[in-house]
Amino acid sequence: QVQLVESGGGLVQTGGALRLSCVASRSIGSIIAMAWHRQCPGKQRELVARIFSTSATNYADSVKGRFTISRDNAKNTVYLQMNELEPEDTAVYYCSVISSSNVYWGQGTQVTVSS
Repeated sequence: QVQLVESGGGLVQTGGALRLSCVASRSIGSIIAMAWHRQCPGKQRELVARIFSTSATNYADSVKGRFTISRDNAKNTVYLQMNELEPEDTAVYYCSVISSSNVYWGQGTQVTVSS
């Protein structure tokens, strides 16, 4: 069973930065994409950023130019660098890994941006 563990969340002021990390407990074969999602209280989970096995990336419009997704295959890790944070970015952030046979989710890490 693969486990994904997120870290790096916390409390930051508007305009600040955080770097989230998500480590898989073991190597995952046939990965299609790795992604970050977020969920605000009372709202649906939304895609924030995704990186494909081809290294192509896509981002939610609300984070373009501020967030950057990257990965380190040797460390089974995906990152989300978040700059110029805004109160609207406050949410629980979840990482996911999509393989040809399964979808794995982490437990989430809280990001709070104070105004």
